[in-house]
Amino acid sequence: MSTTATANNNSNSSSDISVAPNPDSDPNLKTLLEFKKSVQEEQKAADKKIEEINSRLEAVKKQIDEERMQLDELRAKLKGVNEEKDTDYPKFVELRNSLIDAKNQMKSLDDKVGQAKSRKDRSEISGLTKALEQIERDIQTKKLSKDEERKLVARSKEIATKLHTLKLVHKKEGQYREMSSQYDELKARINRIFRQKEEFGNKIGKLKESIEGLVNTRESLYEERRQAIHTVREAAAKLEMIETQLNAIAFKKNRMAQAETRHKKQKEMEERRVERHQAMQERVRRDKEYQDRWNTLKEAAMKKMSSGEKLTFDEMKLIFGDSGQE
Repeated sequence: MSTTATANNNSNSSSDISVAPNPDSDPNLKTLLEFKKSVQEEQKAADKKIEEINSRLEAVKKQIDEERMQLDELRAKLKGVNEEKDTDYPKFVELRNSLIDAKNQMKSLDDKVGQAKSRKDRSEISGLTKALEQIERDIQTKKLSKDEERKLVARSKEIATKLHTLKLVHKKEGQYREMSSQYDELKARINRIFRQKEEFGNKIGKLKESIEGLVNTRESLYEERRQAIHTVREAAAKLEMIETQLNAIAFKKNRMAQAETRHKKQKEMEERRVERHQAMQERVRRDKEYQDRWNTLKEAAMKKMSSGEKLTFDEMKLIFGDSGQE
């Protein structure tokens, strides 16, 4: 975080500018330095926590994106299945109703034919047809009484009616079998559609729950990171105040050290001045002693010369040379 980096830079630069104070020179300095160390450790721990949270956030965001893509894909598939259902289900309902109607019609025809004989008669359509043809030939070719002809006509009508009914039943049975086959195929397809709807619905529900949980986790991580950032900023503010106090202590120590240095220099200069003054006084004293001794020796040489005694070279220097100098 930039905030953390700035705080660290500020604390480091402040400590670099000032002279590192000696903990023994100030009773509060040791406590202050220990507090600074604990705040720096707190800041470092918060920085590390922020990095860890950022890594976790990236992983959670990536997982959310992936699961949202899966959710979009499942919704697209479910939409296709729903469109397929909207197309096929009305056909299924219509075919089911038609099948029910066909079954009812067949039952009505079975009632007309007769339940006991219907199954046998259905296999004898060919025989009934031949019998009907034979009755029609007999009516046309044989010499019959009115009573016999009336009986054959009645029999002909009976057979024709039954034959028509059996043919109709046979036709309806064929249609029913074809419709039943179509119905079974369509029913299997509808069942598959509803299974897919249920499957996709369950997957979508689980994904939505998972994404909701991940979003909640993401928000919790955001809040946790905000708290960690607040901790880092608080630590930076504390370090800034600590550095201000440390700089004040260092400044006071430097000022005292400078004052002590100035005092020491002044003392040394005073000592040198006293030494020079003493040396000068000593030189004046020695010069006076030498002058006095020279004057005494010159006076003695003058007396010796006045008395006519022979002078040495040194005595002549005393009398005729410059005034006494070493």
